[in-house]
Parts: sequence; structure tokens; C-alpha cells
Amino acid sequence: MFCSKCGSQVADSVKFCSNCGAPATDTTAATAPPVIAAPTTTTYAPVRTEQTSGKAVASLICGIINIFPLSLAAIILGHISLSEIGKSAGRIKGRGLAIAGLILGYLGLVAIPFILIIAAIAIPNLLRAKIAANESSAVGSIRNLLTAEIAYQSNNTRAGFTCSLSDLPGIDGDLATGEKSGYVFAIQNCKSDQPGGPASSFQLTATPAHYNQSGVRAFCTDETGVVRMDRRGSAEGCLQSGEGLE
Repeated sequence: MFCSKCGSQVADSVKFCSNCGAPATDTTAATAPPVIAAPTTTTYAPVRTEQTSGKAVASLICGIINIFPLSLAAIILGHISLSEIGKSAGRIKGRGLAIAGLILGYLGLVAIPFILIIAAIAIPNLLRAKIAANESSAVGSIRNLLTAEIAYQSNNTRAGFTCSLSDLPGIDGDLATGEKSGYVFAIQNCKSDQPGGPASSFQLTATPAHYNQSGVRAFCTDETGVVRMDRRGSAEGCLQSGEGLE
């Protein structure tokens, strides 16, 4: 050993240096190296992300709207989304939305025959009601025009009756243009009994603008004031052999 103070060699059995009296130190002892801890590695579990199936949402929306092409789309999208959800191992959700869309889609398809039956019954009835309303309006318009012709003749004794709808007093704008409520109105054959005299006769007709859609019967009158009709919708037939209104 050696003295830690003066460096003198000291016997192994001696505890103090004989030269300086300082405690002897064993300088030959091996110093243990510091222990370095091994680095630790933290392992994180992968984050599981979930998303809602867009096809399931689209299926539900189409089912809610419930119109025939969309009802079919709701069924197709619903089945596709259920298949994708089943194969996604939980990554895709929306199974409830897809099932709701499927149910609404199938209900829409089931309702189609009933809707068609109702439409087949309702549409002809609505068309007949519309035709009846248009014919009733045409009869009223014929009578209004007849009254206006008589008023015009009274106020224009030198001219007599007129064949221009726009000359008639007290009629509404639609009648003045010659068309109202699905009927076309016309005045013709304004004649005088004597050359150069006032017009003493006229013919007034009302015919359907679209036969069997806006109306069926044609109506007519003249200076006699009798309103007649033709069941075939012909103005000529009404003027020649029309039936009197009941």
C-alpha cells in the first residue's frame, strides 16, 4: 500500500503511515465501474379508428324520401353497407342506419301497387271534375258575351253587333283575348239584313282548347239568345244542330 498523503510505501498490515502518520490507503483496490441502466422501450397499442358507413347514411336518406327510384336505391345501398360493415371487423359502424334504410325502402316498394291503384282511380275523376268545371265556366262566359253583345248593339245602333271580342263592354281580360278556363271563344258572321245597314246577326262559339282534356262539349249562341251545345266539341255542329241546354 501507499500513503494517501505523502505517497510513501506502507506495509499491508500497517494502518498509519510511519512517515507522516496519515491513514494508509489501499490504492490497488479495483474501482467498480458505474452501472448504466439499459434503455427502456415503451410499446403503444395501435389506436382503433371507427367510421360510419356513408352507404348506410345514404340508404336511410333514400328510404326517408321514399320515392320509387330512391326506395330501390335504399335497398341496394342498405345491403351493400351491411356487407361492408360485417367484413370490417368493427372498423365501420352504421348497421342500425342501414337496417332502417332497408326497412323504409321495402315499405316504399310494397306501397307502389297501392299508389298506382289510387292514382288510376283518382286521376280520371280529377280530369272529369276539371272538365265539368271548365264547361260550366264556358257556359257562363257565353252568356256574359251574349249580354255584352246586346249592350254593344244598344249603344251602337248604327254599327249593330260586333265580331270583335275586344269591342264588347264589361268582359274580363281573359275573355277579351278569346281564351278562358280551357275554352276558346270566337264571334263570327256579323251580318246586316240590308246593304250598308247595322249588323243584325252574329254567331258566338266556345270550343275546348284541348278536346277531352280541357273540355268535351262545344257551346254556341246567336242573336236569338238561345245557348246550345254539341257533345262532340264541334263549333259547326253546335251552330247547325246543337242541342239546347237543359
